[in-house]
Amino acid sequence: MLKVMNLNKQFKNQEVLKDVSLHVDRGSICGIVGNNGSGKTVLFKCILGLYHADSGEIYIDGTLRKRKDDVYKEAAALIESPAFLSECTGLKNLEYLYELNHKKNKPYLKEIMLRVGLDGDSRKKVKNYSLGMKQRLAIGQVLMEDKDFIILDEPMNGLDRNGVKEMRSIFLDLKQQGKTILLASHIREDIELLCDTVYQMDGGRITTQNN
Repeated sequence: MLKVMNLNKQFKNQEVLKDVSLHVDRGSICGIVGNNGSGKTVLFKCILGLYHADSGEIYIDGTLRKRKDDVYKEAAALIESPAFLSECTGLKNLEYLYELNHKKNKPYLKEIMLRVGLDGDSRKKVKNYSLGMKQRLAIGQVLMEDKDFIILDEPMNGLDRNGVKEMRSIFLDLKQQGKTILLASHIREDIELLCDTVYQMDGGRITTQNN
């Protein structure tokens, strides 16, 4: 599903990605572990086309991504803190986002909210959501797009123990459906329970790979 070859990215005089190579098999969950600043988020943004690498190659579904290509829209992604309309309900936020690429489908979006443990009928505004509720909503935003390739950057942030358990179950279910997931997490148990392949990043480099 994904092949990254000898990727390099520099901001001014700082090398952020250094000769990064990895591959992710279709229908698998691949984990990226590393400390803050190791390059995980920049790598994800390069894969999606939010940043353009200085050199190297990225293949998604067998197709080479070129520097002139737009953002890759065939993946669903959660990267960094999601931005929501704070004065609107969770459902209304999903509706606005869903209607950018699809027709209206409120019943479907209510099902998505229920799946991530939120009440689609609630009138609570997102500004009054807890951090964990916002993270659930962000994961719901990823799920509603129903993409075959999913990128998740620290998806367990802000979740309590029960929330983490529920999201792990969702991600394993997505794998059973044939989805491909690239996941960064600082929680070792996430990696051990979820991932088929694990890459360790340090200082912008891939240092180890474990299957």
